[in-house]
Amino acid sequence: MPTTVIVGLQWGDEGKGKTTDFLAEDVTAVVRYQGGDNAGHTIMLGEEVFKLHLVPSGVLYPHITPIIGNGVVVNPATLIAELDMLASRGLEVDRVRVSKHAHVIMPYHIALDGAMEARLASAAVGTTRRGIGPAYADRAWRIGIRMEDLLDGPALRGKLARILPEKNATLQRQHRVEGFDLDELVTLAAEWSRRLEHHLADTTQLVQERLARGEHLLFEGAQGTLLDLDHGSYPFVTSSNPIAGGACTGGGIGPLQVDEVLGVMKAYATRVGAGPFPTELTEEIGEGIIDRGREFGTTTGRRRRVGWFDAVPLRYAVAVNSVSSIMLNKIDILSGLDEVLICTAYEVDGHRVDWWPSDADVLARAKPVYERFPGWTEPLQDCRSMSDLPDNARKYVDAVERLSGATIALVSVGPERHQTIDRKPRPLRPRPASGLGAWSGPALGSAGR
Repeated sequence: MPTTVIVGLQWGDEGKGKTTDFLAEDVTAVVRYQGGDNAGHTIMLGEEVFKLHLVPSGVLYPHITPIIGNGVVVNPATLIAELDMLASRGLEVDRVRVSKHAHVIMPYHIALDGAMEARLASAAVGTTRRGIGPAYADRAWRIGIRMEDLLDGPALRGKLARILPEKNATLQRQHRVEGFDLDELVTLAAEWSRRLEHHLADTTQLVQERLARGEHLLFEGAQGTLLDLDHGSYPFVTSSNPIAGGACTGGGIGPLQVDEVLGVMKAYATRVGAGPFPTELTEEIGEGIIDRGREFGTTTGRRRRVGWFDAVPLRYAVAVNSVSSIMLNKIDILSGLDEVLICTAYEVDGHRVDWWPSDADVLARAKPVYERFPGWTEPLQDCRSMSDLPDNARKYVDAVERLSGATIALVSVGPERHQTIDRKPRPLRPRPASGLGAWSGPALGSAGR
């Protein structure tokens, strides 16, 4: 089983950090393949809590090489601070490797991100204002700065001298924001280079060499399928491809080198930022889930929006990721509810919709069609097998599996590694079926766009 890809099946924050950490004992490298420090993983190791934004979760294991792939946009200041934090807590970080081809988030990217969001006001996308989108935009424009550029001061000065006048003009004239000084940026980049030089590598070569030796590698994405730039609820999406296919472009592997796609999801739905959310809960039940589940963003601390589990985008996510099995997280947070609901379809403009309409305008008009299940009162944190779960909790898991069309192999009942139920074997190859599972209804059709 040389290659496993871990992918979020919802709007991010599904608990991928715990999933990666749970599986990491058997791998030799963990590769982060997209996103930037707009994402965050929270991992519990005994009584210790680690909040990571760039360094892959496998850093907690001494035998693992954590790799930041070429598809990631890197804020060097964030990375240096994170490496220092990990070192101060006794972790060895010299083994962390960063792709020389990963793009750099420069200070002007952060300024542009914040200025654009402020200018959009109520129409803002709801970014973390970390400069992610502008950095990816410069990559596409072919005017980006890559990590390897930090190593050559004179060449970097020449590139910035060409780029900076336009950036400053945009900031000053369009957004009324102060620009940046060339000399100060070059000095800052030199400090970054000094601190990070020994971490930089051709990570595609590292990955391919390890695969050639038959080693087991794990690829982790940030955010989730429904925030994917191409497949999410555009424009309320991130600026990269969190789907499993992103592991190929952002991690340096080919499609035939992927042996397992493990999808991760919560037993309910959450999202951060703006955008339509059909199953959102805004009253007492939702507040209770937020409190019990500690639903606040790892990166920004923003309160997450919560809702009932939504099987409509799940079927879509299983399909576009070729999910071979699923880890279901946070079912313990639903304990104490009299009733739990699962959205099985939408009603849009008077028509039933079974296939997820990623168009944000259509999704905003979607009304959930629910299937209701009796709740349970028992706490689940000490359960270690499916037989330990209350009958109603087992029925809920079975229903989610039926509606997803993929095997739920792992069930998490708490934040720590050992609070995980190994429910079923994990298939090593994606299913030949489309991943539509129980779906047999019409596509968007007459609901229109």
